[in-house]
Amino acid sequence: MRRSLPSALLVVAALLAPAAALAQPPSDGPDQTIAPDQRIAVDEAVLARGHVDIGPRYVDGAWKLMVHDDTGEQSVWRNLDRTAFQVSDKALLTVPDNPAYAFIGKPGTRVHVLPQVQNPEVTWVGWNTQDPEVMEVVDRGITLTLTGADGPGELFVYLQAGNFGAADVLWDSTKAERQDIWVDTNTHTHANWVFTTPGVYLVQVEAHAKLVDGKEVRNTATLRFAVGDATDAKAALAAAPQKSSSTTPSAAASEKDTVGNDGGSGPPWGVIALVAAVVVLGVLVVVVIVRGRAAKRQGTSG
Repeated sequence: MRRSLPSALLVVAALLAPAAALAQPPSDGPDQTIAPDQRIAVDEAVLARGHVDIGPRYVDGAWKLMVHDDTGEQSVWRNLDRTAFQVSDKALLTVPDNPAYAFIGKPGTRVHVLPQVQNPEVTWVGWNTQDPEVMEVVDRGITLTLTGADGPGELFVYLQAGNFGAADVLWDSTKAERQDIWVDTNTHTHANWVFTTPGVYLVQVEAHAKLVDGKEVRNTATLRFAVGDATDAKAALAAAPQKSSSTTPSAAASEKDTVGNDGGSGPPWGVIALVAAVVVLGVLVVVVIVRGRAAKRQGTSG
């Protein structure tokens, strides 16, 4: 694996030149080995600093996207629906006056950044495919896909090859389409996570893989970020991601016809009126036909 520069030197460099802190050398993170029987914590957790990775793991035979938490004395796996990442104002950096970062925002804008290279004051978020069972059964690697992002601002996840290299943007919440990252097995990688506005962000990520036996597995989970000192991590834990609607315009119009003005369900007055009109028209037609036949009979008899 490639090794990063010592964290202390990088922190000093960031303090001396904060504008350049958005551009950092690549890092696959610290060398690590994950035990096959590593404990799964079931409690709620707010992770505010230290090393964490999202990644797949088998739980009772089921493929599941989780977070590998190295922030405590002992490493554990955690369920993402019971975990929030607190991004404090210590993560604030300024977008430099450099066209390479135009995708983030205007120069001088303050944004929250969880950096590619560890800053001990904030959470160091990466991903790994190092669970022993995952490495044994997965064929070559997995795909991590950004399927949706809810938040008050935008999210950008990118890799930086060096202080003056172009940013390799992996995930961009301004794009509507699914965005894939290919990850080889036994990989451990970190990237820059940029949040443009404080608040709660819910990031939906899918982990998909083809297994050596030809089967496919996938699982989607939500990463919960509480960005900014004023954002309560409990709000991130309690929030529910928005679900995209599959309702077509015609179906929505039909549904609207069956809803009362108060927004609740009510009688389909439009349909009732139409049926009534058809019935009345039918009655009139019958009356006309009957009268016509009666007049014809009278004319014949005369």
